Amino acid sequence: MVDTTEKDPLKADTLQFAGTLPDTLLPKHRILAYYGNPHSKRMGILGEFPRAEMLQKLDREAERWQKADPSKPIIKALHLVAISAQGTPQKDGKYRLRMSDKTIRKVISWGAQHGAIVFLDIQVGLADLKGELAFLEKYLKLPYVHLGIDPEFSMKTGARPGTKIGTYDAADINDAVQFLSRVVKENNIPPKVLVVHRFTQRMVTNYKNIKLDPRVAIVIDMDGWGPPSLKIDSYRDYIVKEPVQYTGFKLFYYNDKKKVDHRSNHKVPHVMEPAEVLALEPKPLYIQYQ
Repeated sequence: MVDTTEKDPLKADTLQFAGTLPDTLLPKHRILAYYGNPHSKRMGILGEFPRAEMLQKLDREAERWQKADPSKPIIKALHLVAISAQGTPQKDGKYRLRMSDKTIRKVISWGAQHGAIVFLDIQVGLADLKGELAFLEKYLKLPYVHLGIDPEFSMKTGARPGTKIGTYDAADINDAVQFLSRVVKENNIPPKVLVVHRFTQRMVTNYKNIKLDPRVAIVIDMDGWGPPSLKIDSYRDYIVKEPVQYTGFKLFYYNDKKKVDHRSNHKVPHVMEPAEVLALEPKPLYIQYQ
C-alpha cells in the first residue's frame, strides 16, 4: 500500500494504523462496525461505554462473527455519526451539527490504534450533501477512513429532521461515489467503502441509475429495527429486490429486543445471531451494531 503520510494534512504520524490494512476490503472481507457518537450514550454502542470497554466488546463480537463464517476475514470498524441531524436549526438554518475536529480525530485515532477502520456518517438535515462531503474530505484522505450517508435525515421537502423519513436519489449517491473516487485517485489510496442506510422504499429512489465505480464499494445497509422476521422482510424487500453492489445488515442491541417474534422459534425477544444473518442471501458483507 502506498504511504500517504506526506500528503495527509492530519499529522498522520499520530494516526498510524495498527496492523496490516488490505488494499481491497470488499468483497474479500466482512466489515463489523460499532455505530454511534462518543458524546451520546443513546445514539449507539460506540458512545455507550468507555473506549476500552467498547473496544473489548467489539473484539468479542468480531470473534463470534469470524467463528460463524471463517471464510471471510473480519475487518473491525468504528462508525461515527460525524454530522448529526438536529431537531432545531443551527445558525445557518441547516438542522445539522458537524462534530468538531477534536471529536472526529479522536474516533479516527481510536480506530487506528486498535486496527479498526473508521466510517464517518453524514446526516445532512437541510444541508447540501456536497458541502458536507467537502467538510469531511481531509479525513477521508486517510486510507482507513470511509463514508456513510443516511437518507433518513435528508430532508428534501424542508421538513424538520425526525418528523418524516427523508430520501436520497441515485443522483445524490452518485455524487458521493464520484467524490470518493476522486479522493482515492488524487491520493493514490485503496478503494473506499460507501455505506448507504435504508429501511423503506422511498429512502432510495431510482436505484437503477446508481453508477458503480472500481474505486468505491457501495453497500446498501438494511437499517431497520425490530424482531427478526420484520428485519428479514425489510432486507428482502428494500435491499435484495433493488440490488446495487454489496449488502449490509444492522443490528440493534436494544431496539431489536422490544417485541417477541412470533414467526420464529425464540420465545423471548432477541438480537439476531450471526448464523441467522448469514442464512440470508446474499450474505451481508457489512454488519453494523447500534
